[in-house]
Amino acid sequence: MPISQSPSLSPSAYATLDKVAARTPDGSILFDNLSLTFGPERTGIVGRNGAGKSTLLRLLSGALTPAEGAVTRVGSIGVLDQRHDPAPGETVAAMLGVADDLSVIDRILAGEGSETDLEVADWTLEARIGEVLDQVGLAGLSLERHADGLSGGEQTRLRLAGLLLRQPDLLLLDEPTNHLDVDARRLVASVLERWQGGAVVVSHDRELLRRMDRIVEISSLGVEIFGGGYDPYAERKAEARLAAERDLADAEKGATRSASEAQRRAEAKSRRDSAGRRKAAKGDMPKILLGARAERAENSGARDRVLASRQAEEAQTTLEAAQARIERVRALSIPMPPTGLSAGRTVLDVRDAEWATPEGRRIVGPISLKIAGPERIAVTGPNGAGKSTLLHLFAGDLAPTAGTVERPVRAVLLDQEAAILNPDETLVEAWRRLNPEGTANDAHAALARFLFRNTSAHRKVGELSGGERLRAALACVMTGVNPAQLLILDEPTNHLDLDSVAAVEAALAAYDGALVVVSHDPDFIDAIGIERVVAM
Repeated sequence: MPISQSPSLSPSAYATLDKVAARTPDGSILFDNLSLTFGPERTGIVGRNGAGKSTLLRLLSGALTPAEGAVTRVGSIGVLDQRHDPAPGETVAAMLGVADDLSVIDRILAGEGSETDLEVADWTLEARIGEVLDQVGLAGLSLERHADGLSGGEQTRLRLAGLLLRQPDLLLLDEPTNHLDVDARRLVASVLERWQGGAVVVSHDRELLRRMDRIVEISSLGVEIFGGGYDPYAERKAEARLAAERDLADAEKGATRSASEAQRRAEAKSRRDSAGRRKAAKGDMPKILLGARAERAENSGARDRVLASRQAEEAQTTLEAAQARIERVRALSIPMPPTGLSAGRTVLDVRDAEWATPEGRRIVGPISLKIAGPERIAVTGPNGAGKSTLLHLFAGDLAPTAGTVERPVRAVLLDQEAAILNPDETLVEAWRRLNPEGTANDAHAALARFLFRNTSAHRKVGELSGGERLRAALACVMTGVNPAQLLILDEPTNHLDLDSVAAVEAALAAYDGALVVVSHDPDFIDAIGIERVVAM
């Protein structure tokens, strides 16, 4: 696999990969002969789901041993994984990694400290804890609070605060802004901007990637480095793809011309040979002349065959070189069917709706909202504001505890965990359950458009990765005999790679029904043409 590489921006390296290879459990190559250095710069890692981004982080951290090559580390490394569920009863202090250090201070203040306690006590710790909690937007958080009572986004920021306390030379962050609201995303980006060490960030968050010093892309073509953040990367990537596609088209035309020319020469020789045989059959030419003519024809044919063979080899070599510059992936295309929704048709009518817990704690409302025709609405607000609950009210999954919610058209909700799918059913079964008017052939055709072809359509939902599960859910709710005229989406891009996000954006931009979307990705909101915002 070819490696396109530019010199490292770092004057020194905290981690170095030397001719490293990584493979999947079944032996498939993720990348090979990879040499990279990571120093005090911010590096964004991008690539399709399954390309090996998280594998690269595990190699850097030492959690995974390379199949070939070596990984050298000369600095300390801190890791922020995508998910880390707290242990039962684990406190904020324990999750920060400071519980033991705080116990030392408590014993000293209680007059119970040992000589060792006095030697190791860090009297700056509490002040530093306050500083890092403030940096990640958790100022004032009680250190005795149980961490499992925090939201997923709060837990992510808490673990990031723990890394800031330890001050490692190199941060390894795997999708650090997933499930975070807009303000929390900005906090993480701000932390990285101020970070003086190195950082390697796997992310599809384009706003975060814009803060990077360089982008490393992992693809079927190898590993390529782009200086700067996301926007120059995307621009150069698009230019390179167009150039490669032009070269491939030219090479294919050249191969066709070469084959046509060889065929023309062969047909011309055949005509000459036929004419010669007819002449010889008349018997009016001396044998010596016939022999000379036959020898010339044979020599001419040999030259034509050599020339045709050389031209064919050159055309094939050019074609193979052009093909090698095109990433061999199955393009995700989401053809949205027309819904037939008219401009004035009422899609959703919400009047003074509320939803409260059985204990009487109000989560949502009162809210009034009317959607008519193919409007596009974004619901915004911080984590915990009740956005997901509101979407379930819109979809009819929850009944309002006060007020009314009316949906005169078919509505479908796709939440961020793709809970619309059952883990024990196959994709075909899921599609047919959600589209009862469709046949098995309809299911296979719809799933194939989302790259679940042949036997893949019979995989169990529970066997799918996060990205695959969301892709399957999109196939089930975006296709069918009777497509939904109101599509309700809760963070639909959380588990998608950049190319898949672009495909979803293109599909939703072309969708002629009504949209209600919760998303913390401003690029996504802009791309799908949101017309109105409901703030919570």
